[in-house]
Amino acid sequence: MVKVRAARPAEAEDLTGLVMRSKAHWGYDAAFLAACAPELRIRAGDVTARRVVVAENGRGEVVGVASLEGTPPRAELGLLFVEPSAVGQGVGRLLYRDVLRRAVELGVRRLVIDSDPHATGFYRAMGAVPVAEPAASAASPAAEAGGTALVRFEAAPVPLADWARAWTGGGRAVHLGNVGEFNAQFADATLDREQRPAHHYACLAAFYSPYPAALVLPRPVPRGWTELVCRQLGWTGVEVYDGLLDADPGLAEAVRARPALAALLTGSGLPLVPWGRTRAFGRLAGRPWRDGELRYESKSAAHGLFGRILADGGHPGIVLPRQWRVDGRWAAARMLAARTRAGESTVLKSEHGVGGSGTTVLTPARVRAAGGARAVLRRLPRGPLLVEEYVGGAASRGDEGPRDLTYDGFVDEAGRAHEVGGAVMEVADGCYRGATVGPGVVPGWAEKSLTAFGAAVGRELADSGYRGWFDVDFVADGTGRLAPTETNLRLTGPSIAFMVAARLDALRGAGHLVRIADRVELGARLPEAQLDELCAALARGCAELGAVFVPAIPTGAFEPAPWLGVLVAARSREVLDAAEAWVRAEALAVGAMFGPS
Repeated sequence: MVKVRAARPAEAEDLTGLVMRSKAHWGYDAAFLAACAPELRIRAGDVTARRVVVAENGRGEVVGVASLEGTPPRAELGLLFVEPSAVGQGVGRLLYRDVLRRAVELGVRRLVIDSDPHATGFYRAMGAVPVAEPAASAASPAAEAGGTALVRFEAAPVPLADWARAWTGGGRAVHLGNVGEFNAQFADATLDREQRPAHHYACLAAFYSPYPAALVLPRPVPRGWTELVCRQLGWTGVEVYDGLLDADPGLAEAVRARPALAALLTGSGLPLVPWGRTRAFGRLAGRPWRDGELRYESKSAAHGLFGRILADGGHPGIVLPRQWRVDGRWAAARMLAARTRAGESTVLKSEHGVGGSGTTVLTPARVRAAGGARAVLRRLPRGPLLVEEYVGGAASRGDEGPRDLTYDGFVDEAGRAHEVGGAVMEVADGCYRGATVGPGVVPGWAEKSLTAFGAAVGRELADSGYRGWFDVDFVADGTGRLAPTETNLRLTGPSIAFMVAARLDALRGAGHLVRIADRVELGARLPEAQLDELCAALARGCAELGAVFVPAIPTGAFEPAPWLGVLVAARSREVLDAAEAWVRAEALAVGAMFGPS
């Protein structure tokens, strides 16, 4: 295990030797190295003044050195060199991240890096951004002697977002992947009884906070997956407890049935974070279950809540679609038929459901093509139905703006509502497919209305006794207004993207856009080892594009129709789109190795 510690003045000469060996690793000739020597020398007095640290391996050998120089708000990465025998072992990554962490603590907001040309790939992979400004040492004697110029990069060190510190107290947490358990408490006819999708989505437990201490999962997960996720997000020491269930979705009860494990998880002093609150989770966590605290998970109850908030005025950018609860299937069919005759599109909803399950969007053309309203109803799952007015989308505004948006926040145990932010979702035919978060994602025309209304919902949830994560989903109408459609009183796909964005910003510098794509089709089922190889290749390829790839849901790859859930991050929309397109193409292409079917 390599660790970072402060350098000692007595080590200065040895550290200079390490620096020169590291420089020579790139094949520079003796004349160039001699010209570099004065610039690269570390003196005893430099160790403190230049904030020099070293990386030390388990045998006590120094294998790397770095310095953080200057005064806030601007500082420089003066040195970052790795012993040639340790190159490729993660030492440089460890030192760079330590420099960024210390820069945050010092109040540095602009970190300048003058990179050797051979190290530019490393700094890009670490999230530093190339800048047009020439490097200060480009005209130095060393540069002239070697015929080479340094390349300037910058990073923007930032602390972990305020909301993320409030979510888990700024520290690590134990993540419980109880997606199936959460869904099962609603007994909704639109949800898979075997909870197979829920157990795949339980893999998102890796991302319930920016830095987990332990993951508790119902099904076994590939070891290579957890190793890659930890490497990409700079995590260490994450314990994984998987394979706790065969069929029953009650993960919290499965933990309680293992007293030693339950004591370990609940006695760690760390927050225990579930996908969503359940009575069984309350027993595990020692938290009283509040009757009715999830009542606004119901779509009709949420609609009533929205109406009460809007009745007070103050939200001119919000419009509430009309909604009717119908008594029986034939009553729904009659209402659907009447709306179809009037040329109106309709949304049919179940009371519950996740990811768009139980939500069907019906245009008049679709109803007629299906053989009429009764034929449509016969094909839907049994259970109570809501009939809702369809809200015309962004296309009617004549622009390419987003159609589906969401606001994320949470209510802490003291009853304070916290804003996390807004996201743009990808939704196809009422079904959620993914989301993008980050600076500038929510358009300016929607941001104020979305934030104000989402915050109002958060306050109402807090007053109702709810504690935990929530979101409010919206669709954009044709006049620049937002229509709230439901609340989710649990973690969600967008919340996962927010967690990863907060971690990457703290790890690599500010400004990450993060996209979660729930389903990336694989061209073939792969054995676990080959899946690991594919994900590692996707991570390398995205890094070359200037993006970060994190596999989010690996277990879908072993289904008969294989797929992956993925996270992609970048600092521009163009790079983000390119990286997602490349990942999808490469994932689909894995089937080509097996030849034509």
